[in-house]
Amino acid sequence: MTQRYVIHLPVVATDLLAAQRLARVVGRWLLVLPQTDPGETTVSAEDDQNVRHRVFCDLLMPGGRRCLLRADHDGPCTRRLRR
Repeated sequence: MTQRYVIHLPVVATDLLAAQRLARVVGRWLLVLPQTDPGETTVSAEDDQNVRHRVFCDLLMPGGRRCLLRADHDGPCTRRLRR
């Protein structure tokens, strides 16, 4: 066993896009805590939790940091949010 534990925090949203959007906001906010790894954030339907949808791109970038854009984004990866 790795001696790591994962916290599953259920949050309800009305559809997949709303759930992904909310998860991105929460994940980015949690970057202030060194224990978090928002790049691994996924969402699923309440009644089908085995089918998970990735929220962030999660590609490792130079320096070991991860891309902060949504999964399947267009264009190059970045640590800054597009406006």
